[in-house]
Amino acid sequence: MNYQEIELVTDARQVVWLTLNRPEKHNAMSAQMMAEITAAFGEIEQNEKIRAVVIRGSGKTFCAGADLNWMQSNLDKNREQRIAESRRLSILLTAVNRSSKLVIAAINGSSFAGGIGLMCACDIVLGVDSARFALTETRLGLVPANITPYVLRRIGPANTRRVALNACLFDAETAEKMGFLDRVVAVDELDQAVELELKQVLDCAPQAISKAKNMLAALEIGGLENVDDYLIGQLADTWEGDEAQQGIRAFFAKQAPPWKVE
Repeated sequence: MNYQEIELVTDARQVVWLTLNRPEKHNAMSAQMMAEITAAFGEIEQNEKIRAVVIRGSGKTFCAGADLNWMQSNLDKNREQRIAESRRLSILLTAVNRSSKLVIAAINGSSFAGGIGLMCACDIVLGVDSARFALTETRLGLVPANITPYVLRRIGPANTRRVALNACLFDAETAEKMGFLDRVVAVDELDQAVELELKQVLDCAPQAISKAKNMLAALEIGGLENVDDYLIGQLADTWEGDEAQQGIRAFFAKQAPPWKVE
């Protein structure tokens, strides 16, 4: 796909750097950007060599949320069209959340509304200390609908009520305390913090990460008839796989496993 509103770069370690690239619009997500992010994750899923994904914003903002021009255009559409447009964001968030790769959000600046939903769909979230955040939907007569499951999972019901109902603005320190951010760093330390996370990811077996993500998703969704039997089977399944055999043998041989990137 010929990307216009995001940049997609894969480095020598098979880490994908996905950059939201509408700095003049504070990386607000247009319909095109949503489609491009979704398509990018489709490509990523088809590439077994990819080890991790880093999402970041160009310029001084991570993501201002959904583009208001897109929002306005939906006011004049019929019900069926509005449902289809709303589904764009839902599909995007699902693609990020269900990615078999570990996804890191590098929050290089402020993030609002749908931008918060995007970062909450990621596995690890790092942010700069100058960033500001707000779930701004209710100021516009809207609700944070598609992003709510990811916000709830990340910060819990009480904190979600605190920031979603009155659209309050909060800083990076508060975001970290609530659980939005896993770590807050100075602006000039963000790249180093991302590299530290990547180093740890690249020490781990890629299929094991994927299976662990699927397992955690199943537990979050619930509905398993016997959780203990499910988890027992999960461990037994990994013992039967190549990665476990390679990893355990490498440990006892005091050698690096084949997936480790030096």
